[in-house]
Amino acid sequence: MPEITLSNLSLILGVIFVAKGAWGVACSEKAIEIVKAFPRNDNAGYVTTLAAMLWFLLILKGESMSDFERYRIHFNGFILITGIGACIYLKDYLAVRGTAVLMILLAKLIVDTARWHESDWRLVLVTLAYIMVVAGMWFTASPWRMRDLIQWATAEEGRFKNLCIGRVAFGVLLVILGLVIF
Repeated sequence: MPEITLSNLSLILGVIFVAKGAWGVACSEKAIEIVKAFPRNDNAGYVTTLAAMLWFLLILKGESMSDFERYRIHFNGFILITGIGACIYLKDYLAVRGTAVLMILLAKLIVDTARWHESDWRLVLVTLAYIMVVAGMWFTASPWRMRDLIQWATAEEGRFKNLCIGRVAFGVLLVILGLVIF
């Protein structure tokens, strides 16, 4: 897996948070429409599931499997069959499930990157990672919960804009941490 510094990771995540939040504030009607359609969007499901599968295969490629090294090809085949099979046979909330796996994989990257950094500010990203793991497990087990959460967040335009403003504020914090602290 390619190495990334905590500074760069914080900057990338911060820019993503700011961009998505600003777009939600600026184009709230369109953003609400897209967000509401996301859980059952098959194309988004294919992209997120296959991206998660490829990312997992990339992680597995770089791992030492010690006693299980002779089974590596079997693991790779199992992951490929599972990812492709999910796209074919598990279409209900596929986008949510794919996103949940991506959240868990991103959390792994965050924790691995922040592990040896000396600043206690790394805990901002580590806390985000643990929230992502819990949410990822929750959405994997019960994907309709993301739909319910989206319905709650988009029930009122003011609530949606406030959540987007919060996202922008958190993104700005991550950018500042990336530029100044990390």
